[in-house]
Amino acid sequence: MTTGTTPGTTAKGTPKPRTGRVTRAFAAAAAAVLALTLTACGENGGGAQGGGPRIAIVSKGFQHQFWQSVKRGAEEEARERGADVTFVGPATESDVEEQMNMLTNELARSPDAVGFAALDSQAAEPLLQQAGSQGIPVIAFDSGVESDVPVTTVATDNRAAAALAAEHLAEELGGEGTVALVAHDQTSLSGRDRRDGFMDWMAENAPGITVLDPQYGGGDQLQSANITKSIIQANPDLDGIYATNEGSAIGVINGVRESGRDDLAIVGFDSGQAQIDAITSGEMLGAVTQDPLDMGRQLVDAALRALDGEELPERIDTDFYWYDQSNIDDPEIQDALYE
Repeated sequence: MTTGTTPGTTAKGTPKPRTGRVTRAFAAAAAAVLALTLTACGENGGGAQGGGPRIAIVSKGFQHQFWQSVKRGAEEEARERGADVTFVGPATESDVEEQMNMLTNELARSPDAVGFAALDSQAAEPLLQQAGSQGIPVIAFDSGVESDVPVTTVATDNRAAAALAAEHLAEELGGEGTVALVAHDQTSLSGRDRRDGFMDWMAENAPGITVLDPQYGGGDQLQSANITKSIIQANPDLDGIYATNEGSAIGVINGVRESGRDDLAIVGFDSGQAQIDAITSGEMLGAVTQDPLDMGRQLVDAALRALDGEELPERIDTDFYWYDQSNIDDPEIQDALYE
């Protein structure tokens, strides 16, 4: 296993730029839970109901632990600040049409502000323009959109995070070998950045490593597992695999297991219990984790600041960390994992 980094550093120990972390505190008082919006994925919403500013959050999905943690962070911040939050997302991260329907429904309720994580960076532009015409500030989060409507984007620097994953994988392979890339999509900005950040770092820093053409599993565990098995069968000399989100990583882990290979170096993105368990058992080298609680909190904070008329920076970066067996028990890492 490659030696892990200290939280907040690159694989070689160089401090990475850090943004201010929103202080975590328990909610000062309990609040009633807003009636949940139901989707095919199950109960899909929540937040305080206290007559404060109403923030409608439309995420990319609801099934992964990452989104549940973003939701929790948003709700905690909203309770502390006297705001109301709703949180919805489609059943899968490939259902762009369903996400557009959800955004349409939320705008019809005339919220005070909207948080939006786009599955397709272009598809939502007409709806975002509608929000702008209604005077509703839009906060993009997790993944930006190709629009000038959002007042800011709250997100991880996905290119830098993907480069960190590439650096660790290259170190594990000694700078030589063949690696595959199982991505969750090529339509969202985060999907493209996590793909391109990895490939660009490899091309510039590890010329001895061949990166196969990216394959796209939509973030679906079963589809990503099948893709992984096909890659392994077609490339018997494969040395490693990189997966770009929680669903992709779980699919890769399962696909490798089902293929009977135990000699592949796997790196992932995000966390969740399945990846944590795979790293602890040694099946997975490590992964880059975002800080979803921080993202949810900063999303709500940005929305409230926008409603107060404050001019926001174009981008608000949230933290990310590399974790593996060597540092998975560190308090700062534990705080960011989506268990």
